[in-house]
Amino acid sequence: MSTPRITGKARLAGVLGHPVAHSLSPVLHNYWLERLGVDGAYVPLPVAPDQFVTAVRGLQAAGFRGANVTIPHKEAAFAIADEVAPMARVAGSVNTLVFGEDGRIRGSSTDGFGFLASLEAEGIDIGAVRDRGAALLLGAGGAARSIAAALMERGFSVIVTNRTATRARELVETLSQAWRDHAAGAMPALSTLPWDHPAGVPADVSLLVNTTSLGMAGGPDASWAPDLTGAADHLIVADIVYVPCETPLLEAAATRGLTAIGGLGMLLHQARPGFRAWFGAEAEVDAATVAYVSAVLKR
Repeated sequence: MSTPRITGKARLAGVLGHPVAHSLSPVLHNYWLERLGVDGAYVPLPVAPDQFVTAVRGLQAAGFRGANVTIPHKEAAFAIADEVAPMARVAGSVNTLVFGEDGRIRGSSTDGFGFLASLEAEGIDIGAVRDRGAALLLGAGGAARSIAAALMERGFSVIVTNRTATRARELVETLSQAWRDHAAGAMPALSTLPWDHPAGVPADVSLLVNTTSLGMAGGPDASWAPDLTGAADHLIVADIVYVPCETPLLEAAATRGLTAIGGLGMLLHQARPGFRAWFGAEAEVDAATVAYVSAVLKR
């Protein structure tokens, strides 16, 4: 008889959300666990907001190694962590909790890491992109803040634009204060740009990132794409939406001859730090991983 993968010594982790049935994290982590032969399991944990603290303490008591956190629990995760990584403090978001043997909870944000790793996996030289111009972020939500913090850490000037201009200004003000409070070194330039002015993407922008749900299948505007005619020829276009894999924005970028990066890579790469912390193994985002998760998305 072969040795079972899950034993009484199994390492356990999961994802807390409300709802959580849509999450691809269990698919991804359990694929890696089986592929690497790790004695462990990763489970979906549907937890109502008023039960979040109780659930986290219960997972600690039950011997879990930690958990991912998704909507609507990221603020609560930030609050419950005994230690929060500096850039997670700048991002104002925690999506990964690690339960230490000392009883302390350590929180981090891996979204920004996942985004940058997805670019590097496509052969993008982050430093070269930074040196050619600013990063323009479409949207002013939690994903925008996490990605902006990661870009700022790499020295990017960041411009934020949002359909509601006040939200873009609030994001820049909040990020600026958080950087001064928690980050080391000089703060890169942070600014806003009106959503509809100037038309299209300015020529001095080297990286365009859509952090909104625009272009998402079933979203508020599934056919949305900005005007890219005036963009620089070296512009990198990234979309964190991964359903569909090629959004109208990415199609427009490809038509214009620009480098286009989809959102699936960010989803996969952001999971790697948590997997390493909980299961003690390095997960690889390779062609087999992409193919497996893509097949699940198409079901």
